[in-house]
Amino acid sequence: MKLPEPVMNAGRTAIRGWGMATAAFRPDPDFLLIGAKRGGSTSFYFALLEHPRVIPLFPAAGLLPKANHTKGVHYFDSNYARGMRWYRSHLPSRSSRARAGRRAGGPVVAGEGSPYYLHHPLAAERAAGNVPKARILLVLRDPVERTFSHYRERVRAGAETLTFEEALAAEESRTSGEEAKIIADPAYLSYAHEQQSYVAQSEYARCLERWFAHYPRDRFHILTSEDFYRDPQAACDRAAEFLGLPPAPLPAAGKVWNAAAPGDIPDDVRKRLARHFAPHNRRLEEMLGRRLSDWTAG
Repeated sequence: MKLPEPVMNAGRTAIRGWGMATAAFRPDPDFLLIGAKRGGSTSFYFALLEHPRVIPLFPAAGLLPKANHTKGVHYFDSNYARGMRWYRSHLPSRSSRARAGRRAGGPVVAGEGSPYYLHHPLAAERAAGNVPKARILLVLRDPVERTFSHYRERVRAGAETLTFEEALAAEESRTSGEEAKIIADPAYLSYAHEQQSYVAQSEYARCLERWFAHYPRDRFHILTSEDFYRDPQAACDRAAEFLGLPPAPLPAAGKVWNAAAPGDIPDDVRKRLARHFAPHNRRLEEMLGRRLSDWTAG
């Protein structure tokens, strides 16, 4: 039976209040999953949660079914004004970590996944200043496909009325000056910068350079969604090793979250996007020291 919304709201407020009251006993996250939006980060995050030594955010552990677990806090992008006590209120406590570690047979890790972190101009600096020891996970998807998936998500949400080609043409005017406003006023929240930046959020090299400027490169583990969906178990094993964990069989690692029925990109639009992203992809390959052969060639 579903509880009335006022009761649900009161419960959420009480839980968050308890989390903030005990914030001093809640360690920093072990990892941040910083994106990319519509890149497969949700499926990857919940696959990692299948590992017995990766535990969810508070209050999910032991209180909520897995389907209701929280993935991201959006602290370093949209909620930074709430302060670190609010942020820590979402993290598992030392005592809950210890209990989970005893059950799992070894130390556990916890982290959060907020896919706007990659694109937000201040998120990397904020994260490095507050959780400098965090390891950084990143899932990247063919930028042409990610761009289209991002657009279709907005259409499904009833927030985008333009055609795909019209939305691409409108992106520059919609987002012009928004990044500068965010930097000038850290309390400023930009819908256009987060939700209508279809192409810009697929220019990964530019976004990733900000994160590389604030964290050592050996603290990054970057995979493609194509590799993850091809072999979820192997991808999660490599991520577990990066997090200092042994491999573990993950029965639900192949489950796809936030899936959408495939759509067709007009051939001329696909080719135009591929040409646009080609230099960005080459720059990314140089930064990562590896080829991204599964992606649309420009």
